[in-house]
Amino acid sequence: MSTDALTLLAPLTGWVVPLSEVPDPVFAGGMMGEGVAIEPADGRVYAPCAGTISQLAKTGHALTLSSDAGADILIHVGIDTVLLNGAGFTARVREGQRVAAGETLIEFDADRVAQGAKSLQTVVLVVNGDAFVPASLGLGRVEGGETVLMSVSPCGQASDEATLSASGEVLFAQATVRHGGGLHARPSALVQAAAKPFAARVEVRFGGRSAKAASVVGLMRLGTDEGDTVEVSAQGPDAAAALAAVVAAIETVSEAAHAPAAVPVPLPSAQQGPRFAGVCAAPGLAVGTLVRLDHGLPELAETPAGADAEFTRLASALASVREQIDAMVHGARAKALTQQADIYSAHLALLDDPELAATAENSVANGMAAGAAFRQAVQVQTDELRALDNPLLRERVSDLNDIARQVLTQLAGGKLPEPELDEQSILLADDLAPSELTRLPRERVAGFVTAQGGATSHVAIIARAMGIPALVAAGDGVLSLPAGREVVLDAAAGLLDAEPEAATLSEARQRLALLREQSARRFAAAHDPALSRDGVRVEVAANIGSLADAEEAVRCGADGVGLLRTEFLFLERDSLPNAAEQRDSYQAIVDALAGKTAIIRTLDVGGDKSLPYLPLPPEPNPALGLRGIRSGFARPEVLEAQLEGLLSVKPLARCRILLPMITDVAELIAVRALIDQIAAQLGVTERPEVGVMIEVPSAAVLADQLAEHADFLSIGTNDLTQYALAMDRCHPGLAAQIDGLHPALLRLVKLTVDGAAKHGRWVGVCGALASEPAAVPVLVGLGVAELSVGAALVPQIKAQVRELSVDQCRQEARAMLGLPSAQAVRERVAAVWPQP
Repeated sequence: MSTDALTLLAPLTGWVVPLSEVPDPVFAGGMMGEGVAIEPADGRVYAPCAGTISQLAKTGHALTLSSDAGADILIHVGIDTVLLNGAGFTARVREGQRVAAGETLIEFDADRVAQGAKSLQTVVLVVNGDAFVPASLGLGRVEGGETVLMSVSPCGQASDEATLSASGEVLFAQATVRHGGGLHARPSALVQAAAKPFAARVEVRFGGRSAKAASVVGLMRLGTDEGDTVEVSAQGPDAAAALAAVVAAIETVSEAAHAPAAVPVPLPSAQQGPRFAGVCAAPGLAVGTLVRLDHGLPELAETPAGADAEFTRLASALASVREQIDAMVHGARAKALTQQADIYSAHLALLDDPELAATAENSVANGMAAGAAFRQAVQVQTDELRALDNPLLRERVSDLNDIARQVLTQLAGGKLPEPELDEQSILLADDLAPSELTRLPRERVAGFVTAQGGATSHVAIIARAMGIPALVAAGDGVLSLPAGREVVLDAAAGLLDAEPEAATLSEARQRLALLREQSARRFAAAHDPALSRDGVRVEVAANIGSLADAEEAVRCGADGVGLLRTEFLFLERDSLPNAAEQRDSYQAIVDALAGKTAIIRTLDVGGDKSLPYLPLPPEPNPALGLRGIRSGFARPEVLEAQLEGLLSVKPLARCRILLPMITDVAELIAVRALIDQIAAQLGVTERPEVGVMIEVPSAAVLADQLAEHADFLSIGTNDLTQYALAMDRCHPGLAAQIDGLHPALLRLVKLTVDGAAKHGRWVGVCGALASEPAAVPVLVGLGVAELSVGAALVPQIKAQVRELSVDQCRQEARAMLGLPSAQAVRERVAAVWPQP
């Protein structure tokens, strides 16, 4: 494909008008592509350039000309002219015919067509805008076949598309959408992620529409629902693999889809006096001060500074927001906040949507300022989603608006003002975005109410995870409430009392007091040992990723830290922390634990976790490459600095070192020798306990050998599950099948416990399985001595252990090793230990 700009001649004689003035929302909104319209002065259509007629409407009113450079030019005479069934039109070319610039393509009776159509305005569009950008547009009178109308420049993507489209046969498959609500943002992001690694052009078709798998908004725009059947096609070198991956992503519900459902409350449709009805997005009761959270946007220059400057500004803003969201993804994953990480990943996919970028860039090329172009591009997509008969897809509008807000703020070069919060604030907004909620101090947010939104929105999911009472879809009337008044939010009942009487306030405060008392009793008990009914103690520790998390772990009664993810020290910076910086951070965390022990895992990067300033060589299969301790061996200066920082912590008895991704005894012995060497250099005579993460099957099988040289073993069920079942835990199409209660996993846990027992070592579980109530009795029954969970879950897990008989757990767990599937295990657990 040529990199030179293509010059297009005017295909008609007449007057050029902006596309936005065309009386058709599909054309005016740029949904078909960017370009202009022409008010024709006669009835003849000329070829704007040399090329081939790739499509000709049977009625003769429209055609697509594919230029030699690869640009597809649509010429559509009039609006709604397809209804004329060809009356008044005469095509002078046929499909597949090659034409020269200025050659006559269509003749039409202008008077006859004008009488039967909505408008004679003829649109001239570049319909493959992902590959070509129209520019240098002019207004005023033009002569058909003579006047230069516009130039079209390649934007760098056509080459790959053309290569893939010409590579091999097209493969087809059908898939049934299994995601509740259809292909909305997160499922569409999963489909995009499934297709991304492959060299293939993948498209999804439904209801006469098609979308590239690379376009999240395009997939959402298909308007599918759960149970719909779509057609998937793939072409390119990796067509077969890409087709299978996309079909799996469409048909397999991800873990994020198993979020606790909100409680929809049947309610009156509107305000009842001072009480506003809505939908419960996150249950709970709150009394607080109403704080308005209006979506103010900064003032943006509407006058462009030139196309080059505006392209640079837009690219810079997009890169900044991409970096911010990516940091949020990494931060959430480092804290094992899977749902939040998935939501931020979906936002990243929306930001990277090629249709969104192409629409904005085309507008910039047409002379629009960067801010206005991006705002308009988002508006086109949100209008399309609002028009769909699917409430779940309409809720994704807030996600797009959230992205627009962040990009426009970057373009303005500043930050939006922070709201002034009360001690107990109940936020009030038209709608609320995830980034707006998570940036506010949690301790000051008692709840929130929105006029719009829904119970399945991303901010609702985050509110449930954070325990923030939330009422959504309360109607526009709620926005008339003034800030500063005291209100009662009973989200579980679906009500906001905007003018509570004294008795109502008193009752709500009494209920909150009772809840606080119950919480206080639960937390007080959390500081006691978790002893089973038959007197067996199970340690319940906390997984943490920061000093604040350590303080929270102590507050929640954790018996210690079962896993400190040291990645927090390496994120959001542009260079490696030195040994002294690390020592100070580790020391602060150990000090905060008030005498309890911290198990500190060495840096675990590689695979799906990377640091921009710590480049590792590219790998064809990163999940099986330089991960965990292997990356430490590959970059010994990083491992040595971390071990030096850890060995400087005092007292060392309170610090245990945990080594990730160990596969055999030789690796463990090598690290122990390195610890001895660094300790000798520092003059340290004491040695910390060293443990091994059991994350790969070989480590579980060799647990008896590892336990001879390790002080303890800690099972990382997330990675152990993916390696044992040969299912990538990051694969969007397999998430629902990756179950830690699979009998194979339970056997590996038992093998680990038995191997450790030969040398008197204890075994803990620090993976996500330890936090799952259904798994707790099984793990205890298999002999696990420590469960490390999120700090907030410590009271709950301890309370659950106190209700168990370890003897019964052992008998049941032993029997579960012989069950055929994870589903069978879960059914047995539910029968023996039903969860409330």
